[in-house]
Amino acid sequence: MNRVILHSDMNNFYASVESLYHPEYRGKPMAVAGDPEQRHGIVLAKNYEAKAFGVQTGDPLWLAKQKCPDIIFSPPHYDKYLQFSQRAKEIYSEYTDQVEPFGLDECWLDVTGSTGLFGSGKTIADTLRERIKKELGITASVGVSFNKVFAKLGSDLKKPDATTIILPDHFRETVWPLPVSELLYVGKATHQKLRKYGIRTIGDLALTDVRFLEQILGKNGVMLWQFANGLDQSPVSNIGAKSMIKSIGNSTTTPRDLVTDEDIKITLYVLCESVSARMREYDFVCRTVQIGIRDQELHFYERQGAMTYPNRTVKDLFDQSFSLFKLHLPEKPVRSLSVRACQLSVMGNEQLSLFPEEFKLQKLERLDRAIDKLRERYGHFSIQRGIMLTDPELSNLDPKRDHIIYPVRFIVN
Repeated sequence: MNRVILHSDMNNFYASVESLYHPEYRGKPMAVAGDPEQRHGIVLAKNYEAKAFGVQTGDPLWLAKQKCPDIIFSPPHYDKYLQFSQRAKEIYSEYTDQVEPFGLDECWLDVTGSTGLFGSGKTIADTLRERIKKELGITASVGVSFNKVFAKLGSDLKKPDATTIILPDHFRETVWPLPVSELLYVGKATHQKLRKYGIRTIGDLALTDVRFLEQILGKNGVMLWQFANGLDQSPVSNIGAKSMIKSIGNSTTTPRDLVTDEDIKITLYVLCESVSARMREYDFVCRTVQIGIRDQELHFYERQGAMTYPNRTVKDLFDQSFSLFKLHLPEKPVRSLSVRACQLSVMGNEQLSLFPEEFKLQKLERLDRAIDKLRERYGHFSIQRGIMLTDPELSNLDPKRDHIIYPVRFIVN
C-alpha cells in the first residue's frame, strides 16, 4: 500500500502575515526586509507583486528598489510568524499525529492512516487549504504524493492556493521534465556540477548511472538519484517529537566592522552565551566548536577545534572560539561572526567529580544556570559581563531570540 504524504507550504508567509496587519500592502509590491542601519539590509521575503518585477529573496534593498521603484519594505515580526506557524500546526494535528515542520511555513503530514476518516489525500489537502484561508487569513499550496520529496515538489508546482497530486504510476510524466534544480537538496553548486555533465532535468538525473553520480557527488549523488526515481522512504516524524539536532549555533552581522580584539571578544561572548543557553535547554554538551568569519569584502571561511572536555559552559566556548580566531587572524576587518557547537551528545545525569578540571567545569555550569534563571525572570540585559558595558553598540543584542538550530537532514541514507 502506498503512503499518502502531504506537504503544506503557506504562500509568501512573512509577507502574507504582514499584509494581514497592514491592509494597505495588499495588491502592491512589498517585501519583508532587514534593517539597513544594522547592516542586515536584504530582502527576507517578498510577495507575488514584487516577484513579478524580479525581486528575489537575498537581494540588497538598493537592488530591490532598482528593480521595483514602488516597492514597500516592512520590518520582520518573528513573534507573529511563530504564532501563525503554531496555529497552522494545530490545524494539521487534527488530521494526523505525524506532522514534521520544515521551517516556519512548511510541514509534511503523513495521512495514510487518516483517509478512512477524512477522505482521500486530495480531500484532506483541499480541506487544509480552506481552513488555513478561513482561520488564518492566508493561503497555502499543498502537494499530495507517496513520499516526502514529491509531496514537497508538488506544493512548489502550483502557487498560490492550489493542490497538486503526484501519483506513483504517473510521476515520470509530471516530475522528470522539470529542471533538476527543482529537486530537494539540489543547491546552486550541485546544479552547476550536474549541468556540466549535461544533466539538466530530473529525468536526466534519474536515468544517469548511479555509480557515476556517486563518483562526482559522493553519497549525495546516490541520495538525489533515489529522489529522482521516487525511492524516498523517509518517515514523517510524530508531532511534538524533537528533530535530531546536529549542531547549535548563532551568527550576527555587526553594526560596524570589528577591528580590535575587544570588538571580537564582545561579539563572541554574545554568541557563546546564546549557544551555551540553547545547549542547556536541549541538555546537550559539545565536543567541537566552529567559528565562521566574514570580512568586510564578504570573504567567508570557517575553522573548528576540539574541546578539552565535552561541555557547554560559556567560558570554554568563548576560550575555544577566541583561540581559533587568533590562530587564523583575518587580514581585513570583520563584518560578521558565527559560533557553532558541533558533535553534540546528551549530557545525562551530572555526578560530582574528584578531578580538578571537571570540578571546575561543574562550577561554571552552575554559574551559567544561575544566569539563565536571572535572565528568564528579569530579561536578557538584567545581567551582563563587564566587557559588554564597554561598547553598548556591539553588545546590544539578545541573541537567544535569533538562535539557529541545525537538524539532521530528514532522509536516512
